[in-house]
Amino acid sequence: MKTLLMLRHAKSSWADPWMDDHDRPLKARGERDAPRMGKFIRRKDLLPDLVITSTAKRARQTTTLMAEAAQYDGEVRATRQIYHGDPEDYIAALQRLPQPYERVMVVGHNPGMEELLELLTGEFERMKTATLAEIRLPIEAWLDLDETTEGTLVNLWSPREVA
Repeated sequence: MKTLLMLRHAKSSWADPWMDDHDRPLKARGERDAPRMGKFIRRKDLLPDLVITSTAKRARQTTTLMAEAAQYDGEVRATRQIYHGDPEDYIAALQRLPQPYERVMVVGHNPGMEELLELLTGEFERMKTATLAEIRLPIEAWLDLDETTEGTLVNLWSPREVA
């Protein structure tokens, strides 16, 4: 059994409409919500063995602020593969992981995050910014994860719910 934690990046800024989407930073609310989720992850004993984050600035900032607040000192891997990725891109990134990782977090974007959640659990849930989902996967190795895997949505938390 593996556990997938999905964290959507925190609220980003649209202050500069000419800025490249990949380079958009967090806005003040995002800078508050990401650490809030990190503290919650620590409190709930949900620290991952590995974090995979999108290379987008807002996702990397979310990851950094979450990790600091959670006191997570494990490995963080950034990949452009999940920036605007579809569920297959997330699955492909996870399939390459070695066996020892039991609980992995991905920090990414919609609509791919919501679509992945629905694909793996059969449940559609809105993943607003900084929302965290916990999914149990009936697999022994990440290589076994595919589009037919039937996981279980354990819970879904938004920053407002954990404050």
